[in-house]
Amino acid sequence: MPTVLIANTGRQTGSAASRRLRREDHIPGVVYGHGMEPLSVTIDRRELRGAVSGAAGLNTVLDLTVDGTVYPAIIKDLQRHPVRRNIAHIDFLQVNLDEEITVAVPLRLEGEAIEVQQNNGLVDPAVDSIEVVTTPRNIPAEFVIDITAMTMDTVIRLEDVPMPDGVTAAGDPDMPIVTVLTMRAEVAEIEAADAELADEQAETEGGEDAAAEPAADAEGDSGAADE
Repeated sequence: MPTVLIANTGRQTGSAASRRLRREDHIPGVVYGHGMEPLSVTIDRRELRGAVSGAAGLNTVLDLTVDGTVYPAIIKDLQRHPVRRNIAHIDFLQVNLDEEITVAVPLRLEGEAIEVQQNNGLVDPAVDSIEVVTTPRNIPAEFVIDITAMTMDTVIRLEDVPMPDGVTAAGDPDMPIVTVLTMRAEVAEIEAADAELADEQAETEGGEDAAAEPAADAEGDSGAADE
């Protein structure tokens, strides 16, 4: 069933007008793509929240209805308020449902890596999303990776992530997706680096003090000669 989102045109542009819209719980935005002239639109914040509340989230293919015209679209970009983190501006990209596009799909880890925990390791997701190429209606809601069987030597790479039919990973197959950090080794390296830096500083300060003493003596002798 299509997800319909109503957008209105005719909004005023500029910072003051945008702030007024946000106070009224509306979001300024723009629709573009496939050679169309960009359209400045306004979206009701609550309706947007409802439209992207399904499994696909922000990758939901929307029937964006603008003044009676329906544009198949996806959310291309979001700008958030730096403090409140609510959406301040939104970009919609009109898409052809039969053409492939590149989108970022969220990555989620599940399970508990017992062996890693027992060896004071930490499972580290190298990315929080995976870019794929597919048609709009075929975009996965998310990628889920089970980390239960991970060991200290495990590296999960892009080529290890199963792709649904019609979906192709866009990155380097050898790119690490999930790795393991060895906390004990990292702490030791940091402590060794700190100790080395402290030794260097001590040597430098000692050399400066030794160099300063003859200089002081020389100044004293010079003063006595002048008298």
